[in-house]
Amino acid sequence: MLRTALLAAALAVAASPAAAKLAPGAKAPDFSAPAYLAGNAFTYKLADNLKKGPVVLYFFPSAYTAGCNLEARLFSEAVDEFKANGATVIGVTSGKTDKLAQFSKDTEHCGGKFPVAADPGAVIAKRYDAPLTMKGMSMPGMSGRVSYVIAPDGSVIHSYDNLDPNDHVNQTLGAVKAWRAGKRK
Repeated sequence: MLRTALLAAALAVAASPAAAKLAPGAKAPDFSAPAYLAGNAFTYKLADNLKKGPVVLYFFPSAYTAGCNLEARLFSEAVDEFKANGATVIGVTSGKTDKLAQFSKDTEHCGGKFPVAADPGAVIAKRYDAPLTMKGMSMPGMSGRVSYVIAPDGSVIHSYDNLDPNDHVNQTLGAVKAWRAGKRK
């Protein structure tokens, strides 16, 4: 019983929200990466997508894991609302990059609705200060669960760092809507 309580407490600490280090107003590092959309390979370029509007960039630890599967499904279900607000979505991971083509088209995950990019060694994640951290320890070469909203000028509008996948869509969609409302004034 005590062991279960200690494990639950440790997991709660590991999954508690923390501030991502690229704060609003920071310049988002540009990148390009091999990516997949509905199973089709291409090179994703952040700069090209920022020309279309804000970009929701979310890092996730690995395809085909429970939390990442849930997060991808939640983004997939909300992608039309992101598009209606002028934003595009991209998922980036360093885990199981050899499985991203399938993950991008699986209907229970991305459903072909947004691209996912490979980040071997978490090089992009490091530039965004989004490495996986568990129980206060960094996991080299692994991307964490951090979401950013980036304005078309390349500045960070919003960042959210939480291992719990449940609120990343709400956090980023709310930031996109607030940014859009501010542009209408």
